[in-house]
Amino acid sequence: MKQDFDFIDFMRIGIGSDIHRLAAGRPLVIGGVRIPADFGPVGHSDADALSHAIADAIFGALAAGDIGTHFPNDDERWKNADSRVFLRHAADLVRKKSYEILNIDSTVHLERPKLKPYIETVRDSLAAVLDIDIARISVKAKSGEGLDAVGDGRAIRADAIVLLGIRSDAG
Repeated sequence: MKQDFDFIDFMRIGIGSDIHRLAAGRPLVIGGVRIPADFGPVGHSDADALSHAIADAIFGALAAGDIGTHFPNDDERWKNADSRVFLRHAADLVRKKSYEILNIDSTVHLERPKLKPYIETVRDSLAAVLDIDIARISVKAKSGEGLDAVGDGRAIRADAIVLLGIRSDAG
């Protein structure tokens, strides 16, 4: 059955953001990739700030709530969960709603370690989880320049913008 879409539904954009406190002895996972470090983010799941920001951006673009709506942090099923599960769910929802991910632009704010050597691996990981071409994913890294919780090395923050478009086979 063909579905009619209003012009307003042709493309949708979502913005996501996530921040986590850093603590010694936790794994540092960014975009599904474990980065060597003696600290990592604290959270109910694996606290992958980048995956959380992207999932939130997708949910926002679909007007489908936020990550807490889909994966509440008071639900023990999500304790120490791999955040790639959240991303797969978000990507599945995109397809179910007859959209596709056209573009993701994201920034990870972390004082150390420097993320440049890991950016392509992170992009690769995200592309595999979301089942999209790596060319549709941008990941940038910024330090906090010694300012705020990120700059003090006490937090990691990630921001993401997602552009969705109607799938060509949707009508």
